[in-house]
Amino acid sequence: MSGNQICGELPNQIYANLGKSFFAWMMAQRSSTYDKLIGDRKRSLFANLQGKVLEISPRDGSNLPYYPQNIHLIGMEPDIQMHSYLQKQAKQLGLNIDIRFGNAEWLDVEDNTIDTVVTTLLLCSVPNINYTLQAILRVLKPGGRLLFIEHIAAPQGTLLRKMQNTISPVWKALADNCHPDREIDIALEKAGFTSVNYEHFQVGLPIVSPHIIGVATK
Repeated sequence: MSGNQICGELPNQIYANLGKSFFAWMMAQRSSTYDKLIGDRKRSLFANLQGKVLEISPRDGSNLPYYPQNIHLIGMEPDIQMHSYLQKQAKQLGLNIDIRFGNAEWLDVEDNTIDTVVTTLLLCSVPNINYTLQAILRVLKPGGRLLFIEHIAAPQGTLLRKMQNTISPVWKALADNCHPDREIDIALEKAGFTSVNYEHFQVGLPIVSPHIIGVATK
């Protein structure tokens, strides 16, 4: 290996490590500050969950305390290192959880078998949001629901949208492919659900303050 190759690889490794550190910090902030901001909304959204529930990428398990104990919960988590942590947390909460390896575009679940899919701060970072929404539609039973809380792009022409567009390449690199300017609301409306109902709200966070919370029915 030449000296030039080493010099070229070192900055890439440094940037990758910085990105992981930044994302870990973001996750920590989400678990504490973020959940304090939207905890009541989560509690209301998840109040009537029943049957077979699939959460895509439960990550740090921040949604687990809001789930009723009588559901059959499946967690589709791509980070294997999180599996044992999620199992331990679920056990402490009295939840029956089936942790599976997979991601938002490859759901290890049979067609038409899930009563409810849950996504929170997920659709901003998936490689292809349209593929993900089609995968969700595939696994949901007829009449099944997608419950979501997501940050979205600010309206076109606003100063915040211009800031989101400008910072997006750097933000994606540092925040695990999170797209601050992704029009998730529009993607949901075009995905093919029978109905999509949501409300807008603001969270006091820079760049990603505009949020939606709602239900999409198959």
